[in-house]
This record gives sequence, structure tokens and C-alpha cells, in this order.
Amino acid sequence: MTTAIPFSGVWCPSITPLDNDGKIDLVGLNQHIARLSAANIDVILMMGSIGEFASFALEERLLLIREARAMSSTPMVANVSSTSVSDILWMADEAYRSGYDAVMVLPPYYYGQTTQQLLSYFRMLGNALSGKWFAYNFPARTGCDLTPELIATLAAEFPHFAGIKDTVDCQSHTRSMILATQAVRDDFAVLSGYDEYYIPNLLAGGAGVISGLNNVMPELFVKARTAWAQGDLTGLQMAQREIGKFMSIYSIGDDFVTTIKTVVARKFGYCTPVSRNAGGTLSEEQCTIIDRVFAIQHA
Repeated sequence: MTTAIPFSGVWCPSITPLDNDGKIDLVGLNQHIARLSAANIDVILMMGSIGEFASFALEERLLLIREARAMSSTPMVANVSSTSVSDILWMADEAYRSGYDAVMVLPPYYYGQTTQQLLSYFRMLGNALSGKWFAYNFPARTGCDLTPELIATLAAEFPHFAGIKDTVDCQSHTRSMILATQAVRDDFAVLSGYDEYYIPNLLAGGAGVISGLNNVMPELFVKARTAWAQGDLTGLQMAQREIGKFMSIYSIGDDFVTTIKTVVARKFGYCTPVSRNAGGTLSEEQCTIIDRVFAIQHA
């Protein structure tokens, strides 16, 4: 039950700690990345959706790219998505220079995109990017879907196209993505963007998961990874039940980014719960729920 696909396994889309004034907290980020690295996850994704990439200015994103890479020897991927192609390429070049293993890019958002437009867009990027790259499929946010057929076409054309984060709350979509890309490449990584699909993804032949819960409990997903490698079905069953229980993190507050940050802040204490998403601050009652679900004790 092992795989040799590059970039497979347990990824964490890292939060970006902010201070009480909403400015990037590099000290907190260093402590967070150290914790993730110590848990032995496979890849850290910087500036994903949970990392609040869309809320940062270009200068802040370039700073994060440079500073974060020096904080750990764990493989890292930088999300360089933007509505500006020149900014994408600027950030990608900075990431490759800084030692990132790959970059990740969403399709264009705001404007609706046809399949032909998406194919043209990623072909343009594929010809311009100088290193490994991932696509990021999140149709709930972009308004367009990267279909299995589209991704298989690109995977066949671009050897540096390393994989996709498929953030679609439908396992059959990801399964179809796995089958379509396996038909053209045996080294293409299809990763689920939903925590509870990690084990179903592996069972379908996928590469792993990019899980927000790993900001809180990477050890649970690493344990599931070990159970998979050892063929431990009882261990996998227990891990799936635990992951399902903690999926409540996404429904406790109005904003899942602030909720995840609040759990990290209350459980580990090295960062604030501040995010740049307005109106997400949790109430005292919601914090009580978090403390109970995640076994947080206060002196």
C-alpha cells in the first residue's frame, strides 16, 4: 500500500500568523512551521486558501515566499495564484530561486472560463514556468471546473506539471481525475482538498491530501499515512472516524480560516486568532465548543 508518486502523502496548507494589528507575524510562522515539520508531514503549502493568499499584497507574498522557505527543510510548495499573470510569474520565479519544490496556480477567477480558455491559460503557464507546478481546482471559489479530461490533456503535454489539488466535495470527481491522469502519467499526483477524503483518495489510487486540519493535528494524518503503508485496516478505520469527528472545525464559525487560527492559538499559544477576513471572530460560546472538541485546557 505504498506509492512512489512524487509529492504524495500528507500536506498542510499552512495558516499565515498575523499579529493583533493584522500584520504578518514571522516569529509565529516560524514556530508553526517548526511544529508541522516535527510532525513529519510530507509537504507544506504556503499561501493556500487557509493561508489567506488573496488578502495579501504582492510585496507581502514575496516576503512570505522568501522567509518561509528558510524555516524548514520539509518540502514546500508556494501558491502563486493571482488575477495578474505577471505577478504569478514573478512569485513563481522567486519561489524557484528560494528553493521551493513547486508552485501551485488556480485558474483565472472572477471572469467565467470555458474549457478552451482554461486549456489556453494553463498551456501559457506551462510554457512560462521554469520548474514543477500544480493546478488548484476550487470551483466553488473560481466559478469554473478543471475537468479530468482537461487535466489529463495538460499532464500529457507538460512533464513539469506535477499534480492537482482537487478541492471538490465529491469523491467521484477526484476519482475520475485519478483515472484520467493515470491513463497518461504514472507520476502525476492527484490530491484531495477535503480532509475526510484522504483515505478514500488513497483507496482510489490517489496521492494524498492537502488538509486544513493538519494545522491542528498533523499527527492524526501521519498516523493514517503509516496505517496505509502497513496495510492496517483497523488503523485506517479509526483514523477515518477521528478525521470525521474533527471536520466540525469547518462549521463552528462564520469563517473557517479564522476558526482554524483560533484553534491553533488556543491550543498552542504561539499565534493570534487574527485573520484578514472580516467578521470571523468567534464568540465565547463558539470558543467553548472548540475547547471541548479539540480537548483544549486553560490554566
